[in-house]
Amino acid sequence: MSPNLKKEDPRITRTRNLILDAFKHLLKTKGFEALTVQDLTKKALINRVTFYAHFPNKYALLDHTVNMLFRTEIEKRTLGGCRYSSKNLKVLIRVVVEFQLQTNKEWAYRSQQFESLMESSIKKQIYGLLTHWLGQANTKVSTELPTTVAASAIYVLAKYYSHAKQRPTLEKFVDEAFPLVAVNFEPVA
Repeated sequence: MSPNLKKEDPRITRTRNLILDAFKHLLKTKGFEALTVQDLTKKALINRVTFYAHFPNKYALLDHTVNMLFRTEIEKRTLGGCRYSSKNLKVLIRVVVEFQLQTNKEWAYRSQQFESLMESSIKKQIYGLLTHWLGQANTKVSTELPTTVAASAIYVLAKYYSHAKQRPTLEKFVDEAFPLVAVNFEPVA
């Protein structure tokens, strides 16, 4: 094994998993605003010092959790190893919508602060993925503005769909949403 690829101590992994499991459970039952570090440590059967050795606060834990769960969804579809294409962009839109639907169902009591933190985490990841895709296109046009607008558009469209009272099928929605996002990439893709 390469010295740069050190394996994480299993105790650290186990403790982090205890914290994450407790956090996900408490998000379902208490909601983010009511949840405290004391609740987390009690549920995870750890002390506060141990919690703070892993995360500075519950906001960092939320960011880590959302990033980890969303990244898992991206990796399931191997989007990180892809290039920009219409097909891949549609898959990304679908992933974001499905992620929104799932978290809306699983995590109750979503406050405005929670929504803002979640939005920021997901948009950063969408932006990073789109930047990666467009970086492979070797374009001479700046991609910062189109990827920023597209990341925001994808997130807002997913949020709209997840909260809509009457929704078309997911396939139909993705087909309708696609041109609203793809228009951002016409000059660069």
